[in-house]
Formats: sequence, C-alpha cells, structure tokens
Amino acid sequence: MSKTYCIINSTDVSSVDFDQVFETSENTLRYNIEETQTFVKYEGSKPRFLYGKDTYTHSQILEILAGEDWSPIE
Repeated sequence: MSKTYCIINSTDVSSVDFDQVFETSENTLRYNIEETQTFVKYEGSKPRFLYGKDTYTHSQILEILAGEDWSPIE
C-alpha cells in the first residue's frame, strides 16, 4: 500500500492524531518556509481529521516540496 500525503495549515496541527499518521509528534513535522503549512502522510483510509483536505501522491508531494514555498532558493 502506498502512502498518501495531506498539506495542512499550521493552525490545524493540534487536531492531528499522531497515532493515525507516520509522523510521531509536532516536533517531527516539516514546515514550509513561512511556517504556515506542514504535511502528514498515512496509509489506508483517510483519517477523519483530514477530511476536506486535498491528498497527494508521493511524486506530487515531492514536486510541491521542491517549490519556492517549501525549499529556500539558493
């Protein structure tokens, strides 16, 4: 089974059930440059706290994370 990714707002981190995603705590999340968004990954059914959020495949999230909002321009 492949992993699915969801981008969430930083303000929604408190609603994350870390038992349902691969990340283990707030401290293991990667944030965008402005620290306004982060993402989580899961396998199987979409966790209820992510309902209404867009989902991405591995290749899609890699493309997003390579963008200027997530990676500093060198």
